[in-house]
Amino acid sequence: MQTALEDFFRALRAADVRISPAEAIDAHRTVALVGFEDRTLFKDAMCATLAKSAEEVVTFDRVFETFFDRQAFQAAPPPEGDGDPAADLPPEAEQSELAKMLMAGDASALAQAMEEAAERAQVSQIRLSTQRSRLTRKMLEEMGLSEIERIIAMARKAEDERTQAAGDRLDAARKALVEEAGRYVERQHELYASESGRMLREDLLARKALNADGGIDPVDQAMMQALVKRMAKRLADRYSRRKHVAWTGHLDVRKTLRRSMGHGGVPFDIVFKTKKVDKPSIVAICDVSKSVAAAAQFLLTFLYSLNEVVDRMEAFAFSGRMIRVNDVLDEHRVETAILEVLKQIGFQQTDYGRSLEDFCEQHLDQLDRHTTVIILGDARSNYADPRLDLMATIQKRSRAVIWLNPEPESYWAQGDSVMYRYERFCHVAKHCNTLAGLERIIEDVLRTYIPH
Repeated sequence: MQTALEDFFRALRAADVRISPAEAIDAHRTVALVGFEDRTLFKDAMCATLAKSAEEVVTFDRVFETFFDRQAFQAAPPPEGDGDPAADLPPEAEQSELAKMLMAGDASALAQAMEEAAERAQVSQIRLSTQRSRLTRKMLEEMGLSEIERIIAMARKAEDERTQAAGDRLDAARKALVEEAGRYVERQHELYASESGRMLREDLLARKALNADGGIDPVDQAMMQALVKRMAKRLADRYSRRKHVAWTGHLDVRKTLRRSMGHGGVPFDIVFKTKKVDKPSIVAICDVSKSVAAAAQFLLTFLYSLNEVVDRMEAFAFSGRMIRVNDVLDEHRVETAILEVLKQIGFQQTDYGRSLEDFCEQHLDQLDRHTTVIILGDARSNYADPRLDLMATIQKRSRAVIWLNPEPESYWAQGDSVMYRYERFCHVAKHCNTLAGLERIIEDVLRTYIPH
């Protein structure tokens, strides 16, 4: 049973339930105390040992029921009569234990044989849905399916009608076995591979170009929105630190002396200096023209999901003219807010200089030495004046200016792109057209506000 428990732990880990070696040891000790006879007691004891949150309890219940599900094996019914059901088969069937079990309809023996064959075939190592058919066949081969197929072929070639009929019964039992094997492998895939498959899919989407030709498929769009929110939550959990962090090794003499007054000047209570940790203030300026709208949507989703670690987030969007979009984002879901913004300023000729002028005239007071400005756009201004003087003003008033450009750097000086001219006013200017790249850059912004 130890092997089964280790497989169960692996299934839980595949479902994103963290189990440390110490917790696995505790679970083994729990099983030694409660045993396996009472299924409810066994399940509750294991859940109390391994699940550490309400979400993990739900996941544990699902994995437990799937892993320990032992539905009745759907074997073909045995023929009527008291004689040997395999007696009419060719003589080769006498050497096949699988043929005897199939003809007798021995469901329990077949279920046990399938479990043993699955272990030899390493079915529990399944990782992708494309492996199901191959592993199903491999498991059946371990049970002796090739021999069964040869016996059926010989029975059908025989001249005796009883032998042919026995071959047909064996073929029906073989088909039932194949179906049962498929269901067994499907359960293993659900246990061990469904989560890894999702993670593989998310990894591919995290590296998918946001400005790809043809746009993003609606199904991928929904998954990418959920992925962005999980990325943001991961960063929020990592950087939601205390407002004050100990400055290790630096004694605060004044506070130590003050507290020692109550002890006759004896410094019983030592106080160390602390550093104040400021949450970042972010101003996001997003180009929502057709070529950049998808990237802008994901950036705003990312930033708005970081409410735990961002002190203030102001969002602006532009195509020809610039508007503040905080109210739009508050009234609508971020996924649909871009469409609302496009109704107001979309389908205009992109003019970066005019947009910077709008920002400096109306919103320049949003910038101070604690503000990080994140600009998302391809810097293609249709040969209009880029207003570099306004870009210099934004740089002087802010803590940092980060420009994210979905186009490769080799395009930054081609055509109407003036990115190479804006670049010198940016503390960071990077090519960014994937969710993975966006996550790295946002994490860099958060890390600069965390003292080390």
